[in-house]
Amino acid sequence: MKIAVLDDYQDCVRNLECFALLKDHEVKIFNHGARGVGQLAIRLAPFDALVLIRERSTLSRALLQRLPNLKLISQTGRAGKHIDLQAAAERGIAVAEGVGDPTAPAELTWALILAASRKLVQYASHLKQGIWQTASLDPQFNRLGRSLKGRTLGIWGYGRIGRLVASYGKAFGMRVLIWGSESSRAQAALDGFEAAQSKDGLFAQSDVLSLHLRLSETTRGMVRRSDLALMKPDALLVNTSRAELIEPDALDAALQSGRPGWAALDVFDSEPPARESTLLRLPNVLATPHIGYVEQDSYELYFRAAFENVIAFASGAPTNLLVPEQPAPQPVSTTLSPP
Repeated sequence: MKIAVLDDYQDCVRNLECFALLKDHEVKIFNHGARGVGQLAIRLAPFDALVLIRERSTLSRALLQRLPNLKLISQTGRAGKHIDLQAAAERGIAVAEGVGDPTAPAELTWALILAASRKLVQYASHLKQGIWQTASLDPQFNRLGRSLKGRTLGIWGYGRIGRLVASYGKAFGMRVLIWGSESSRAQAALDGFEAAQSKDGLFAQSDVLSLHLRLSETTRGMVRRSDLALMKPDALLVNTSRAELIEPDALDAALQSGRPGWAALDVFDSEPPARESTLLRLPNVLATPHIGYVEQDSYELYFRAAFENVIAFASGAPTNLLVPEQPAPQPVSTTLSPP
């Protein structure tokens, strides 16, 4: 099969141990993303199979219609809205889903919390410039870092990642406060954590608030400017999940108005964000380039599963195929037409 691996920004896939699984196939690795359906169509038209790195490329109906040779989309991790599953099914394109692990994103979340709380990046950057024990040249932001013990860690979303982050908070001696669905709050209580009495209470009480929700039509924009305004002036908001969970432009405005005082972000509305992005220029924002899952062990896990799905498909015994949800049937009217 002719296989394309898309958006390998760091050119690291060819160096993974699991890459040897594709030794009997013709593989092309693209290190730079292409913009626009036209560019992508020209690039991808020759290939039988595409291996996607999470949601870095969008396979829309318009694009899939211009890929005559495509037979398989192999997803690293879980497939999402970036693939038009219905359009793929209509064109006979199989979609195979991979596996994931919460460890790397949970650990990055905690690294961001520690780094932002102790202002590690600012101190380290200034030290290399010969500036001793200075967090910022702006007196407004040249403040002491702080420890986590005894402070309140709020977590919205108690899934696999949220549960790990909660355990880290407990290990650091923090009060852990959980908000989410009723079942999530009940599970958190069974696990020995405190469920917030309300969403407002979560935002108002948290010294550190970390978002761990899946993006869907119901969670998109769920964090409002009014929610952020409830946060303490010295609170830290952490988002390693999805930028779209926050109402557009709400975080920029909230940080500039001082509630919350700080943010640590690994995700953005547009990726990569424009260099002139407000969030990248704010001195009270610690930003990383969506590297929650970008880590050696995670890549070996994700790509091994994706490559095994390709091999299984090529051998005629496909595995882990997704079936698109069918639209609900429309009720049939029993009203008689007038004669």
